[in-house]
Amino acid sequence: MEDSTLDLYTNPFGLEQALMTASRMNFIRSERYAAALLLIAAALGLLLANLSFGNDMIAFFDEHRDLGIFGLDLSISHWISDGILALFFFNVAVELKRELVIGDLNSASKAALPAFAALGGVIIPAVIYLVVTSGSHLSSGWPVPTATDIAFALGVLAVFGKGLPTRVRVFLLALAVLDDLIAILIIAFFFTQDAQMQYIGFAAITATLFGMISRLLKPRSNWILSRKPQWPLVASLVVLGVLTWYFTYQSGVHATIAGVVLGLVMARVPAGRAHYIIEPYSNGVVLPLFAFSAAMVAIPQVSISALSPAFWGIIIALPVGKFVGITLAGWLGASISKRRGGTVLALPDIIVVACLGGIGFTVSLLMGELAFRGQNEVIDEATLAVLLGSGISMVISAIVVMLRARTYRAHARERTLAG
Repeated sequence: MEDSTLDLYTNPFGLEQALMTASRMNFIRSERYAAALLLIAAALGLLLANLSFGNDMIAFFDEHRDLGIFGLDLSISHWISDGILALFFFNVAVELKRELVIGDLNSASKAALPAFAALGGVIIPAVIYLVVTSGSHLSSGWPVPTATDIAFALGVLAVFGKGLPTRVRVFLLALAVLDDLIAILIIAFFFTQDAQMQYIGFAAITATLFGMISRLLKPRSNWILSRKPQWPLVASLVVLGVLTWYFTYQSGVHATIAGVVLGLVMARVPAGRAHYIIEPYSNGVVLPLFAFSAAMVAIPQVSISALSPAFWGIIIALPVGKFVGITLAGWLGASISKRRGGTVLALPDIIVVACLGGIGFTVSLLMGELAFRGQNEVIDEATLAVLLGSGISMVISAIVVMLRARTYRAHARERTLAG
């Protein structure tokens, strides 16, 4: 293979400058830094919202700005949660597709254990939430405690899990990816209002064209091998991506679903390159901006007894529901996998992942905004519950991960001495 062809294979976009810039931002790819940025952004948003100018800042972010002929009437907060957050969901979809095609979910035996655990981690928190909020008008919030934040969970594992075997991280990643898939389906089916079929049709057309054009950027496509310029294709993908987002927004389906669809239809190798370029901006800009905006709520000046059932449902269901659901379902999945000769994980390792699963954060915050749309006070309490529930899970999981990692390191030292 000639050097130029090899370069095209490893760099199908031909965007050397973008790749160099992305490479210089490699530190933001680190799970530790990504989790730290999210935490700092959320804490800053919560702090500023409760200072003397907090109400004015909240009002500024919530003020709608109508773009007239485009039919877009969005506030800054909505531009973040409905707009640029689609980039994060695009990357999630690319990771999901990779895992399903060549990764740890590409067979039934591999997917069985994380699939069982993910379902348990969705069903049990939802049930706990519904039990706590029974008799109220807040049952629509059941999806809020069902999500796991990949960035935070992997960040805690990276910081405190030195010595843990790779299989624990793989299991956590597979579970979180499936968890995100379930969250995407929940958003698509439960938070779609008055769907406009004509716009869904337009979005389907532009997404299909997006997928077809992306295949021209595959390493061995005729376009690449004939050394035609790639910028027209890249520009076309950007335009089609924006149009898909626009039509999705106008259809009544939550606009972040556009990012999911584009990530799934894009050819795998070009999608991998796009993921590589977008990842530092997603970790360093998109997610911190969303965390800052979503956490920017005034702490309710009410007694603990006056907090809504939604607050208690979320703050209990996230750390407790996730732990119980993932542990029980993971144990059941491990038993089935063991009998069929599939992937097996020890119960203590499943417990480690179950603790990490209670860190909801990003997707849970988005779910809260969608579930309680139009109920600002409930949204604020749900946001605080997500932050507190995720914080509790972070502390518990840090301790559990550290203890489990210490056990593995001790066993490793014993084997070294025995050898």
